[in-house]
Amino acid sequence: MAEARIIDGKARANALQEGVGRAVAALVADHQVTPGLAVVLVGDDPASHIYVRNKNRRTRELGMESISHNLQADTPEGELLALVGNLNADRGVNGILVQLPLPQQIDANAVIDAIDPAKDVDGLNAVNAGRLAAGRFEDALIPCTPQGCLVLIKDAVSELAGLNAVVVGRSNLVGKPVAQLLLAEHCTVTLTHSRTRDLAGEIARADILVAAAGRARMIPGEWIGPGATVIDVGINRIEGEDGKSRLVGDVDFETARHVAGAITPVPGGVGPMTIACLLRNTVIAACRQHGIAPAGALAV
Repeated sequence: MAEARIIDGKARANALQEGVGRAVAALVADHQVTPGLAVVLVGDDPASHIYVRNKNRRTRELGMESISHNLQADTPEGELLALVGNLNADRGVNGILVQLPLPQQIDANAVIDAIDPAKDVDGLNAVNAGRLAAGRFEDALIPCTPQGCLVLIKDAVSELAGLNAVVVGRSNLVGKPVAQLLLAEHCTVTLTHSRTRDLAGEIARADILVAAAGRARMIPGEWIGPGATVIDVGINRIEGEDGKSRLVGDVDFETARHVAGAITPVPGGVGPMTIACLLRNTVIAACRQHGIAPAGALAV
């Protein structure tokens, strides 16, 4: 069997961001509305700082307002909640993202629930999660990484209805929402996790595999059915034989690429799509808050 087609998430994300940029330009020119994204970072986690810096840079490059709040690692929960309340009330802020993970003294669920659902561009608030589960996509802000996964899947597979989709991982961040999105596309969805008895057997039946367990190379190529579309959400840092660290996914890419029909690399697959979908959500939120129909350039 020929090697799998490599799904280029970076190129797809760039195309999506070009559409977002056109939508922003139209909002500014036609309605004098400049979408604003506020990103809150608590603590000194190096990876989080990199993510936030990239988000802020792309926000500005696309013509949006970028608002940053960097708080100390020992910030009390009450202080963070007060900041979220202020951002909820700020009409210049259309989207709010509190970078996870948060320090131990802060209840992440309390913070997420405090964000105005209309500004919850991460799509994690219980209101948006409920709307997604109910199929009310027109009212929801859809979580960014699952949204990016679905875009890449639909680019790779012409007809999803009736296909077997297996999701590995049941987190609120990725596993559960991506399962809901695939159900809405009429896939038959199996949501697996650490206590699934025959994980290899479930994966072997998948036409579409979404790996989001957070364990480096846990899925070998021999588990994957021939021709399956593989979306690897995992971002795991490991030390190579040369002593240098590098990023790998939840799927063993080198063995899987000889079996799968299409596969995302790590890095360069799902990661870039997450930021692109965050920026798209911010513009959609701005349009809804101002009673403006979202531009066609935001279509995916």
